[in-house]
Amino acid sequence: MNDAANLITADGLETLKSELAALEADGRREIAERIKTAREWGDLKENSEYHDAKNDQAHLETKIARMREKIAGAVVVADEPPSAGVVGLGSTVVVRDQDGAEQTWRIVSSHDASPRDGRLSAESPMAVALLGRKPGDQTSVSLPRGTRTLTILTVG
Repeated sequence: MNDAANLITADGLETLKSELAALEADGRREIAERIKTAREWGDLKENSEYHDAKNDQAHLETKIARMREKIAGAVVVADEPPSAGVVGLGSTVVVRDQDGAEQTWRIVSSHDASPRDGRLSAESPMAVALLGRKPGDQTSVSLPRGTRTLTILTVG
């Protein structure tokens, strides 16, 4: 895992903490109720509801552990670009590809990413290719549909 994996905005960290609290409270309570109900049905050897609930419990505990680890290692960064004119976490960058299509992306932490909404994870191949670049710079990025050449138009 690279250093960008633990970068997160203050809002993103609060969202992550809220999700963790919900899993630890409601998620655990719901699974405990499912296990209790399934136990009341009798023989546990052939009780698929019981085994499903226990399996879901194991997955939930793994998810909780991973979220705690992510929170513990989180590095909160400002929701603003580190320096004007250079692509960094928090930057909004406008690029043009070799076909002339323009796109606007905001570089965010992996937890805040939503490509549909124009927010790229700093860990994504596209963002990695853009980080540290300035307007006028060109860069290439390998994507599933092939290599794309991008020209940085503006950074804000």
